[in-house]
Amino acid sequence: MKKIAFRLAAITACAVLSMAAAPKSTAPAKSPSGGSWARTTAMTADGSHRLGNPEAPIKLVEFVSYTCPHCAHFHKEADPVLRMAMVPKGQISVTVTNFVRNPVDLTVAMLTNCGDPARFFVRHSAFFASQDKWLAKAQATTREQQQRWYQGEFAARMRAIAGDLGFYDQTGAWGLTRAQTDQCLTDKVMLERIKKQQAEVQALGLEGTPSFTLNGQLLDGHDWQTVSKAIVDKQAELRAGNI
Repeated sequence: MKKIAFRLAAITACAVLSMAAAPKSTAPAKSPSGGSWARTTAMTADGSHRLGNPEAPIKLVEFVSYTCPHCAHFHKEADPVLRMAMVPKGQISVTVTNFVRNPVDLTVAMLTNCGDPARFFVRHSAFFASQDKWLAKAQATTREQQQRWYQGEFAARMRAIAGDLGFYDQTGAWGLTRAQTDQCLTDKVMLERIKKQQAEVQALGLEGTPSFTLNGQLLDGHDWQTVSKAIVDKQAELRAGNI
């Protein structure tokens, strides 16, 4: 596996991807208690997180970078429709895979995995909702601060980023102490899972974010308009196949 490379200059760059994959679709599984799939979550082998029916006929995979403004914009547009209208009915599952482009991405990725895995999507949404604030801080950092992000022992670098960007306040709002947050930032098991995701990204030849696959097919577009159209088309295709 190639070593993950970080470039602070690319902190807001969002590029086009070339290919990706998703699990094969199957018939819907039995609905959970209450009839809604909105709270059905799972962590995959590589540390990605899936929301919804694991056997949904439509499977969306999102490759996201937390420092990508377009990813935050997509999340703002898509999440209410997917989470409130489509995922609950078992029509579609949504899997989030990290695309780590820089040390801030890695820090946030570690913190979204800090705590109960079932709460991942809550933390995921919170970091995107506040992205404009902490990303502005990241872009305004001094050379001395950036040196602390890139040089020295891993744990110290993660703590420096979390402190400089106010992430301890975010985790504190979730009931985590600073010591507990620091433990998450140096979770070796989670770090290996995130590295595994990057190995998958590299193997697929991906180059940037945001991008999406639907039932294993790369979508030719990087916004909610493209994704929503692809979902509607796939629904029509599946209905035609069931006649």
